[in-house]
Amino acid sequence: MYAELDHNGNIASSALENLAKARELGDAEAVALGPGATEAAKTLGEHGAKKVYASDDAVFADYVAQPAAYALLQLVQANQPDMIIFGMGYDSRDIAARFAAANGSTVMANVTDVLGADKAQTQIFGGTKIVDVALAGANPKVVITRPKSFEPSAVGGSAEVEQISVEIPDNEKKAKVAARHEEEAAGVKLEDAKVVISGGRGLLEAKNFELLEQVSKAISGSAVGATRAVVDAGWVPYAMQVGQTGKTVKPDVYIAAGISGASQHQVGMKESKRIIAINKDPEAPIFQISDLGIVGDTMKVLPALIEELNKRKG
Repeated sequence: MYAELDHNGNIASSALENLAKARELGDAEAVALGPGATEAAKTLGEHGAKKVYASDDAVFADYVAQPAAYALLQLVQANQPDMIIFGMGYDSRDIAARFAAANGSTVMANVTDVLGADKAQTQIFGGTKIVDVALAGANPKVVITRPKSFEPSAVGGSAEVEQISVEIPDNEKKAKVAARHEEEAAGVKLEDAKVVISGGRGLLEAKNFELLEQVSKAISGSAVGATRAVVDAGWVPYAMQVGQTGKTVKPDVYIAAGISGASQHQVGMKESKRIIAINKDPEAPIFQISDLGIVGDTMKVLPALIEELNKRKG
């Protein structure tokens, strides 16, 4: 299992999610590369990794994908695993593709479950059909999992840590990171929120997303999301997009305001524990998966909701 780290040594949430599945399949081992890898091994052990191959070498943070793919290839040749599980982070996908090309491995992306060393599961047709896929070809098979497919959980263990040292050739250091820009996040991350309030075309115009922000301010641990249509229209940034080409969320409560519920959007939110839909069209597809449906004008329902939430909060 490849555990993606950011340049500060923080473990991607996908790594802990994937460990929950990997330990079900057998003795799970993890690879962590870059500054902070050795420290990250402690958390990976707590989440079920029996062994962590770690390197704190800055080369894995200073150069894009190639050094990590090269090091992974050396590890695989020495240890012969059956499968490597990756998350869907940008770096992870880049490394997975480069490794698979070099090793001749079978690759399957958008995986929602791993059924064994040579079988995985995915969803097609906007998540309406579940398909079991047999993975043929050379080992290790490479699978890239969809976010929130597995529930991370600590099991209180510890991992054996093996420090690795790989000399990265110059021809594997072609793309160097020149600069990093970190966008300051206000409040809870969308993918970590317990309550997500998302808006669609039913909000009529960009400024009406202020209503969703007001709802979010009244609900602790919440965040605001959006459909692809309003992101494409430039109403809100891509970071807020929920759906097949955006983020996958699995909150306790998902409020869909003015969202019709196209299958591409449902893929990113239908696993929410509770879904509340607000739409003036009683035939909107979102009502087919909602636990509570409000048929009405979103622009009238939201102000009433904000008023009630503020009363209860006060």
